[in-house]
Amino acid sequence: MLIKDICSTITEGSHNPPKGIKSSSYLMLSSKNVLDDKITLDEPRFLSKEDFEKENKRTDVKCDDVLLTIVGTVGRAAVVSNDLPPFALQRSVAVLHPDENVCSGRYLMYALRGKRSYIERHSKGVAQKGIYLKEVAEIDLPVPSKEIQGQIIEKLDKVNSVIKCRQLELEKFDDLIKARFVEMFGDTVTNPLGWEEHRLDEYIDFLTSGSRGWAQYFVDEENELFITIKNVKNNHITLDNIQYVDAPNNKEAERTKVKAGDLLISITADLGRTGVVDSNIAEKGAYINQHLSLVRLDKGRINPFYVSFFLETEGGKRQFDSKNQNGVKAGLNFEAIKSLKILVPPLEMQETYLEFVKATDKLKLKAQPI
Repeated sequence: MLIKDICSTITEGSHNPPKGIKSSSYLMLSSKNVLDDKITLDEPRFLSKEDFEKENKRTDVKCDDVLLTIVGTVGRAAVVSNDLPPFALQRSVAVLHPDENVCSGRYLMYALRGKRSYIERHSKGVAQKGIYLKEVAEIDLPVPSKEIQGQIIEKLDKVNSVIKCRQLELEKFDDLIKARFVEMFGDTVTNPLGWEEHRLDEYIDFLTSGSRGWAQYFVDEENELFITIKNVKNNHITLDNIQYVDAPNNKEAERTKVKAGDLLISITADLGRTGVVDSNIAEKGAYINQHLSLVRLDKGRINPFYVSFFLETEGGKRQFDSKNQNGVKAGLNFEAIKSLKILVPPLEMQETYLEFVKATDKLKLKAQPI
């Protein structure tokens, strides 16, 4: 059954959201707030009462509606619960109001999650992919009787519960890694252990930013990798939703091709995301886009993984914030990257810490959701 026949209304959030204010009880959310089976209120846009009432007329979100991300990371779906406060939405989220005589919101959510790869394939765009509402409306979903839907929901909820428990375990491992950093190196803001502070450019062998206008080289089949800001976060480079590319044979490609051990830092939008290129990614062949900088460090003097972890601490985050204070649009230039201050303990200690991280990551793999 097509979604347009399952739902009484299908809408999307504001294309021209109003400017936010410092704080209020009127919230506007975006796709970043819609996770799989979870809606968060983290970092909303606060609206005036007048703006909220105007925007809320468009989506009129109600309990049991299904939110679907349709711009950026497409295909995430969650059901609106009755414990959430009223909120408006930006254009990156669609609101699906299922006909209760046909199916429940929870069943619709699970059915949509089963179509995520389809949604990703049918998304269009270069800098940021998206799927139009008319295409969402034409998605064909299996819709059994309400009784069978209830049985399916019960089984999937049980599986979901196990997955969430595993995810909590993984978060504990991440907390352990952060705690070990503080235990070994101290607070990166107050530096109680008195480590020497150095500018990052004292250790840089090569620094560049990524390529623009490479959409003409994008391919669907597996090939070399094109790493974007969404692939870099929390000291890792993920291949989730990676873009494949048939890279040209030219100087720009040579300049932006990564090597194992390269430190990547986001330099626009969400500043200061970091990750280090591992040998697996380097062997596949990978390039970066213009929203990332590539920092190749002297690994005989400093460990790039240590630098990545340092920059994700409060001491690193404060520097990124301060270097962007004068800009309305978030961005860092090369001088800002070079001037980052790093606390530098002995290399042996850095490598000891990274051995601990590797051992913990192995335990995380065993605890990955089934």
